[in-house]
Amino acid sequence: MDVLSDIMAALRTGRPHSAFSEWRGRWRTDIGSYTGAGFHIVLEGTCRLVPAAGGESFELAAGDAVFLPHGTAHTLIGDSPGPIVMLCGAYHLDRSRAHPLLGDFPEVVHLPTRGGRHPALGAVVALFGDELRTPGPGTDAALPALLELLLVHLMRAWFVERTDRHISTGWCGALADPAIGPALRALHGEPSRPWTVADLAVRAGLSRAAFARRFSALVGRPPLAYLTWWRLTLAARLLRESDAPLAAIAQRIGYTSQFAFAHAFKRAYGVSAGRYRKERHDEHEPLGAWEMTTVTAGTAAL
Repeated sequence: MDVLSDIMAALRTGRPHSAFSEWRGRWRTDIGSYTGAGFHIVLEGTCRLVPAAGGESFELAAGDAVFLPHGTAHTLIGDSPGPIVMLCGAYHLDRSRAHPLLGDFPEVVHLPTRGGRHPALGAVVALFGDELRTPGPGTDAALPALLELLLVHLMRAWFVERTDRHISTGWCGALADPAIGPALRALHGEPSRPWTVADLAVRAGLSRAAFARRFSALVGRPPLAYLTWWRLTLAARLLRESDAPLAAIAQRIGYTSQFAFAHAFKRAYGVSAGRYRKERHDEHEPLGAWEMTTVTAGTAAL
């Protein structure tokens, strides 16, 4: 089981948004906070990103990608005689049950692809640039697919950065851990199975006590508490994306009765499963990736 893909699929809601942007001269764009995750890719030129809450600013150049997993408000500033061309966009995420994986990410992740760094991400960036500069037959199908691929490679590149810095804590560390990684893959591969701590400890090659301690330290929840959390996260996704009956959803995620599932879901989400489904179907997606306000002494196209 590819745990990262599983998590991304459960967290994502709706369609990603993107905009091809070009600025000249002196300009500034203020981008408000967002409930999803945002990104910027510099295709040409240079600019500076400044988080609204303060802290480190980032000088960006052609080939750089910036990932904002928490939808942090920020400002983009440019002051160059030449143009800057960027791809900006955002992904909708279900923040009601945010996965602990997101907690491993800082507010701003700067991922340069110059000089052969993060070559796979650089290849996706190059494909994006080509499609946007010279659209052709199939571009409308290619761009959404590239947006999905971009998110994967943004997250992969961050994992590589963590590894290079010898960071082995948190959820990213759990995925790479030789004992906890297999247990997580087992839980995600068969969430409906009646797992016990003893079963998972065997997968991990540890005693029950040692496994439970290590799992809780890295994942942030005891093994069976994480299993319950994950089952209900999957249920929420099925309620959003399918018309499957509640009884079928309950069975699919490992509940022996619809009543037990309904009680657990309401306790976790604060509303009944039926109401959750109706509210999510009635939601309207915002028209743009972020709310942008542009102040420029040159020209801007958003």
